[in-house]
Amino acid sequence: MGIISWIILGLLAGVIAKVLLPGRDPGGFVGTTFIGIAGAFIGGWISARWLDHPISKDFYDGATWVAAIGGSLVLLIVYRLLFGNSRD
Repeated sequence: MGIISWIILGLLAGVIAKVLLPGRDPGGFVGTTFIGIAGAFIGGWISARWLDHPISKDFYDGATWVAAIGGSLVLLIVYRLLFGNSRD
C-alpha cells in the first residue's frame, strides 16, 4: 500500500473509532480524522514490529484494518484523557 492508501485507511479508521467511541472530542471531526490517520500508521507499525504481522500490500487485509482501528482507538482515548476538559 502506498501513502495515499494509508491516509484513506486512516480516515476511515478514524471515523470507525469515532463511531465505536462516541462522545465529545476536543478536536471535533477534523481532529478525530487526523487521529485516525496517525492511529493507522502507529497500528501498522506496532503490528509489524511486535505482533509479527508484516504490513500487507492489500488494502482489504482484515488484520491491517484491525491494527489501524485499534491504533486510532488508543490515540483517541489518550487524546481525550489529555485534552478532554478543554471544551468545558
